[in-house]
Amino acid sequence: MSVVEVMSTAKKWEVFPGKNKFCCNGRLIMGNQTAIFYVTLFLIVIVTGLFFGSDCPYLAVRLSPAIPVAGILLFLFVISFLLHTSCTDPGIIPRATKEEAADLEKQTGGPSAVCGRDLPLRTRELTINGVLFKLKYCQTCRIFRPPRASHCSICDNCVERFDHHCPWVGNCIGKRNYRYFYLFLVSVSMHCIFICAFSVTTLVLISIENENGFVAALKTSPGSIVEAVIAFFSLWSVIGLAGFHTYLVSCNLTTNEDIKKNSASKSDRRNPFSRGSLCSNYCEVICGPTPPSVIDRQGTVVLDGNSQTQPHPVTNGRSNNSLILPVLHHTELVTFPEEKT
Repeated sequence: MSVVEVMSTAKKWEVFPGKNKFCCNGRLIMGNQTAIFYVTLFLIVIVTGLFFGSDCPYLAVRLSPAIPVAGILLFLFVISFLLHTSCTDPGIIPRATKEEAADLEKQTGGPSAVCGRDLPLRTRELTINGVLFKLKYCQTCRIFRPPRASHCSICDNCVERFDHHCPWVGNCIGKRNYRYFYLFLVSVSMHCIFICAFSVTTLVLISIENENGFVAALKTSPGSIVEAVIAFFSLWSVIGLAGFHTYLVSCNLTTNEDIKKNSASKSDRRNPFSRGSLCSNYCEVICGPTPPSVIDRQGTVVLDGNSQTQPHPVTNGRSNNSLILPVLHHTELVTFPEEKT
């Protein structure tokens, strides 16, 4: 009697091994914890709504109709950059397939048990512009992480040029969405300053026009004081973050590198990724081309009847081993020392 094995298929984003959430048939990708992202979106929409409902009708007549127009443009910029940051692949590096992991173990001399975990016997090193880097092996993804990459414990993925995981946008910040994150910080800082300044202006003008002064202004436009308080207290944190990331962009550093000082040699703290000038670093990070995503979300996989998940994703027609070392745009020297036997 023959046994018929029923095979089923699924989209790769449906069996993605990380902890990400997908929307719109896998076209949008977010982190695992998105609750605070919706809080961020709610606060921006509510405060902006109060501004347009309470202040804009008065300011458009009393001062200039350009004020509501400027407010709309700032709001659209903030929402656009927020959604781009939250719903874009940050630069996830695909995990090695079983065949690639086995081949890597052969190249490194096979696994050894360390603290109950299988780890490769050797590490890999490379030199970038005279600075020695050690490629750390990721036990979860089964790859040697490229320079500047790190494994996010929240999303459970290795991310290229990992900066940090931001709960306020609900996603990792990496190579593919860092510019949107930075522009979101700059635009939301301007938006907070704009709303705070003109809500206070509304209260001052109403106070001047009424005999009861500030009390009359509060009764006439209570929404103005609410949005002014929220914008004022939000202003300092977002301006501080925008200033800190402006410093990082000018040096071509990441938050992860700035905090952990991830250079291999303690005696050499030079940044091998810097272009040498503030403008060059800024143009590379903010104005450079966005690299394509290397996770194939729309592809299909075949699942057998005994498994519910696919153990590894497949890249867009490329082997995962080709992602061990990304393109180093301004590298003078990349060397692999000979392994000692």
